[in-house]
Amino acid sequence: MEIAVLQSIGLLPALPLAGFLILFLLGGALPRRAIAAVGAGSIGLAFLVAVNLALPIIADDGLVIRQSLYSWLSVGDFSAQFGFTLDGLSCLMILVITGVGFLIHLYSTGFMADDPSYSRFFAIMNLFVASMLVLVLADNLLLLYLGWEGVGLCSYLLIGFWYSNPDNGYAARKAFVTTRVGDTSMALGLFLLFTQLGTLDIQELMTAASAQWPLGSGFAVAASLLLLGGAVGKSAQLPLQTWLPDAMAGPTPISALIHAATMVTAGVYLIARTHVLFELAPSVQLLVAFIGLATLLIAGFTAMTQHDIKRILAYSTISQIGYMFLGLGVGAWSASVFHLMTHAFFKALLFLAAGTVILSLHHEHDIFKMGGKRRQLPLAFACFMVGSLALTAFPYTSGYFSKDEILLAALEFEHYGMALWLGGVVGAFFTGLYSFRLVFVVFFGPSVAHSDEQEQRGVSMSVPLLVLIALALLGGFLHPPTGSVFPAAHAEHAVSGLIHAVMIAAPLAGTALAYAIYGGGRRPVERLTQSPVPRALHSFWFSGWGFDWLYRRILIDPFLWLARVNRRDIVDSFVGLMVTLSEASNTLLLRSQNGGLRWYVVSMVASAVLLIALGGLL
Repeated sequence: MEIAVLQSIGLLPALPLAGFLILFLLGGALPRRAIAAVGAGSIGLAFLVAVNLALPIIADDGLVIRQSLYSWLSVGDFSAQFGFTLDGLSCLMILVITGVGFLIHLYSTGFMADDPSYSRFFAIMNLFVASMLVLVLADNLLLLYLGWEGVGLCSYLLIGFWYSNPDNGYAARKAFVTTRVGDTSMALGLFLLFTQLGTLDIQELMTAASAQWPLGSGFAVAASLLLLGGAVGKSAQLPLQTWLPDAMAGPTPISALIHAATMVTAGVYLIARTHVLFELAPSVQLLVAFIGLATLLIAGFTAMTQHDIKRILAYSTISQIGYMFLGLGVGAWSASVFHLMTHAFFKALLFLAAGTVILSLHHEHDIFKMGGKRRQLPLAFACFMVGSLALTAFPYTSGYFSKDEILLAALEFEHYGMALWLGGVVGAFFTGLYSFRLVFVVFFGPSVAHSDEQEQRGVSMSVPLLVLIALALLGGFLHPPTGSVFPAAHAEHAVSGLIHAVMIAAPLAGTALAYAIYGGGRRPVERLTQSPVPRALHSFWFSGWGFDWLYRRILIDPFLWLARVNRRDIVDSFVGLMVTLSEASNTLLLRSQNGGLRWYVVSMVASAVLLIALGGLL
């Protein structure tokens, strides 16, 4: 069995990569059915390979399989192997990436059916999945970084997919530049790790760090901080969270893939994979927890004020990734990865259901231009109900089990446990509020427009939604096989029934408040925001707490000012003077070489006289 697995590991990223190459080279000559077959089929085959790879890992939680394909970089004593590691963590990731990715690709065959760039869409999507698979399977940080940058490149191409709209191009550039800030931090972290420990092999690196660096080591703190910079950039956490809402400019299936199965989970994976470094730097690990807490609260407040259906879901993603960071920060490694899995199920469901609503309503995104759609769009309504229940951690849905583990681990954390738990509970309240605000506005109350809408169905769009409904409901019973990857969790202390009751009641209270405000088409908030103070708060939260404004003032505007000033700086002026003098000298020499003998004689005599005179003076 192990030999068969070894032989098939390389197939996993190779299949979507082959799909990309076929579509990139031949897509223009293929019919749409063939494009769909190659685009979605390659991911489906990759999922079957992933299942085959996962079976021995699930059967034996402690099994770790490593495969070195070839040496792709060798400089001096440094050698980078193109190799893969398969353990419980990477096993979970490949199943999520290929499984949820296949459902999104299948849905896309129907959603993008009328798009003129059909082959380009699937080509980039396949490359996106291939890059993510390389990232999570890599056995060394250099290869991981290659997949990391591949994901970043593909996100730029997909967010700006409809590039004829300048706003989409701006959103793509914003995502690319913002995540590059984090990527630069991560690259510096890799340099530090290699110079101090002499390797980038992940297993060797973790062993060497544990052996050479004591608890609280300055090198461990520095390396962890630099890696954290990369993680917050890719996972859209404070302070680099501003790119993700604007990334909704791309087609809805792209949003689903970025949010559920690929890009934003990469930061969580990076911290989980290098957890040994963070355990050696407790201060940085605590910082991870507080970053997650602050992010989930800020995003929760912001989601309540949005009216674009996809931006609401985007801020909910930022908030849920915040819960994962909170879990990582308190050492609940398995719980965070568990929430990563369940979040992939219900968030893919919500985004694809949002795509159905958008397509049915002639590409309308404003929730306040919808209303009363539960009868016209019954499948989308069912998807939103199930997805929102899982998102709010309703008992026995998938999100309930994973979020419950994170909050209990936060409560048991030393010194700051109660504060972290309370913040997480407040975030759960706002999750219930903004989630069911969306449900009540879109699917209840009077219909305000689009009276002729019809739900866009078909096997390619309906089957993925039905599968995701089942996973959102039952996914909590599929616990990830990560027991041997992370250190043994601390034994859970007895928690009072009151604690559990509060955790269950908080999102239900948010849901009840959402019904009181928005149920039946009521919108008293619109009247409330006419007052100065509520209107100012609403505007502040709507803007994402002013982060874009702040970054423009302290980073972008000074840079543009310097650029304008430096158009005529001293260096440029000096270079310009040299160019002018050179041109003048050239012109003078050209005019002196006119072919006239008399002019040459006169010039020679004048030069001789000048030299004699100068000699006499000296």
